[in-house]
Amino acid sequence: MHSLTDLLAALATGADPGPFALLRREGADHLDLFTGAVQTVDRLADIPLPTAASGPATLALVPYRQVAERGFACVNDGVPLECLRIHRHERVPMASVLDALPEGPVRTTGAAFDIPDDEYAATVARVLAEEIGRGEGANFVIHRTLHAQVQGAPLTAALAALRSLLLRERGAYWTFVVHTGARTLVGASPERHVSVNDGLVMMNPISGTFRHTGAVADRAALLRFLADTKETEELYMVLDEELKMMATVAEQGGQVVGPYLKEMSHLAHTEYLLAGRGSKDVCDVLRETMFAPTVTGSPMENACRVIARHERIGRRYYSGVLALLGHDDSGRQTLDAPILIRTAEISPAGELRVPVGATLVRHSTPEAEVAETHAKAAGVLAALDLGPQADRTGPRPVVRLADDPQVRAALAARNAPLARFWLDQRPPGALALPALAGRRALIVDGEDSFTSMLAHQLGALGLSVSVRPWSAEEPVRSYDLVVVGPGPGDPTGDTEKMVRLRTFLAELLDAGHPTLAVCLGHQLLAGLLGLPVHRRDAPYQGLQRTVPIFGTPRRVGFYSTFTARATADRVVGPYGPVELARDEADGAVHALRGWGFAGVQFHPESVLSPDGVAVLADLLPELLPAPTGGELSTAGQA
Repeated sequence: MHSLTDLLAALATGADPGPFALLRREGADHLDLFTGAVQTVDRLADIPLPTAASGPATLALVPYRQVAERGFACVNDGVPLECLRIHRHERVPMASVLDALPEGPVRTTGAAFDIPDDEYAATVARVLAEEIGRGEGANFVIHRTLHAQVQGAPLTAALAALRSLLLRERGAYWTFVVHTGARTLVGASPERHVSVNDGLVMMNPISGTFRHTGAVADRAALLRFLADTKETEELYMVLDEELKMMATVAEQGGQVVGPYLKEMSHLAHTEYLLAGRGSKDVCDVLRETMFAPTVTGSPMENACRVIARHERIGRRYYSGVLALLGHDDSGRQTLDAPILIRTAEISPAGELRVPVGATLVRHSTPEAEVAETHAKAAGVLAALDLGPQADRTGPRPVVRLADDPQVRAALAARNAPLARFWLDQRPPGALALPALAGRRALIVDGEDSFTSMLAHQLGALGLSVSVRPWSAEEPVRSYDLVVVGPGPGDPTGDTEKMVRLRTFLAELLDAGHPTLAVCLGHQLLAGLLGLPVHRRDAPYQGLQRTVPIFGTPRRVGFYSTFTARATADRVVGPYGPVELARDEADGAVHALRGWGFAGVQFHPESVLSPDGVAVLADLLPELLPAPTGGELSTAGQA
């Protein structure tokens, strides 16, 4: 079938019209209709992307289990990576689509969440105590799914839901139906995961959920939401996590623009835009950004482990992406990929799934996160006649609170405490230090891709930087500086990672090799210096503080649950005298330095560290004059 009219005519006779996608992108006055054949592939690298013509070539349905391509944990549910190879592309005016699509109601039976409210609340409490409370990460997204049975033709129900979403939902990045024959997806996703166009890579981290009823949110309540510490810090944390991803796919990392208010029919979100220039193959961009922290957590690798531990079931397409790949008129690759959230999946037998999740942070309460899952599901459930409809205002809002001066001021104020390194453009070499010119640094990654952001900062200061995983065995003699970086976990434990990093740090110290330790690395270093390391009563996950760093107040961001403590500003350890920058209240060691080594408990690379670059500029020139040692391995001997 080559047109919407023919497609719907076939459907009216009871025939399967064949694979197609019908989607509206944000701000468009039309919908794109793609028809073609479906192909299943194993890997993102196998997604077909022919170069014969410009325009969209393939629409890929990427399931969550594809995250295993990055070596990350997941429950393998066997859901396929399906690709609609586009044979025909038509643009259909919005009015024509609304006239043609079937009107509801959608009839379903047996609607219920697979995890009841009280059970979901108990899971939230466990994650807060056992994961965030024990240093496994800063935030995690745990999902649950509403199940129901569609009465009547499933594809007709999906198209009726699409019509309702087009009329009543607003603020969606994509509003769509995708039908492959094996399944139908219908939804209104608010969030661009990643796009590539003319070499410009963009991501849109969205976090913070303001629930409301009616066509327009209450202005006073919205201003209270924008001033809420929990909601603000939640957005900062996902901003940091997506900056990590941008640091791997864009040559100069990502520049932060925003924040903005995204207004939808049942709720509003806050979002940032990240942009940077990149030259990677679009399939590599997809792979390096699997998957958004807004639907997984941070740090990413451990978030996947936490999800597998607590969900214990596969996610199917929830938190994966739709990925539209093609070429522009100049032959350059293009990519546009919304996250698969606020989306229903319907099987040919009419089995309906609506998955939804909540972001858990240190401020979370089980009751609030239960309510958030209901709010996030509301738009799709309303389109399926499983919840109250929003007021019909058309595809664009009549009143935009985002344009209100006080709202705009409240949004702009969120940038005041952030690091200008990620917000401002700067000419090449503007931050370079003569003492670092021509020097090489190796960053050892402890399973937190904050190391990618740290690499950009060290590069801006003049160093040539390489990043390696903690498990790699590689000599480090050729590097002027070794940075033992951050990662999740208990630094007092005896896991393979902790043992090997501890051994490696000891080798560096024994050899007098210039060493900087960050967060987890700092905690391990402190332990080797004889300082006791304790778990904090309250986690410092995504927390910004002003702390004294060797006589200078510095505003920095923490992502930690453990800390070293000391009762004096100077100690003598097995590697000589050590100067400590510590908290007068509890003795927490924020930084330390000795002959040829230094450590910082905070993240100088974080968007929460406006003084991060200044701290590095103070510490690094003092470290590098020290002589390097002999041949060492980046993992030590387990």
